[in-house]
Amino acid sequence: MSEPHDFLADCRARLAFDLLSHTWNAVALWALRHGPRRPGELREQIGGISSKVLTETLRRLEYNGLVTRRSYPGSPPHVEYALTALGRTLLPPIEAFGAWAFTHGDEVLAAQDRAKAS
Repeated sequence: MSEPHDFLADCRARLAFDLLSHTWNAVALWALRHGPRRPGELREQIGGISSKVLTETLRRLEYNGLVTRRSYPGSPPHVEYALTALGRTLLPPIEAFGAWAFTHGDEVLAAQDRAKAS
């Protein structure tokens, strides 16, 4: 049972929900689960995300300590993003949420269709 103060603006549960509420955060974290990727590889793997939004997402994840950015000199220079140890701790919850969506997605879509019809 939750206490009345469990979801105050500065509580840690809200921090976690905020991390996963951004549309692309969980997707980018999941895309990095097999190792470092360059932004172009991530964009191709994810699909449907613009370069600008991917950059914003990766910066937000880096700011929160979930990914690292590594620059490589050369011609041309390039960068790679990888999960941190902290970022890896989010993979099981993301996987569980994905499994829930796979199991219950049709029910959610049906509820949306009912709401649109009424």
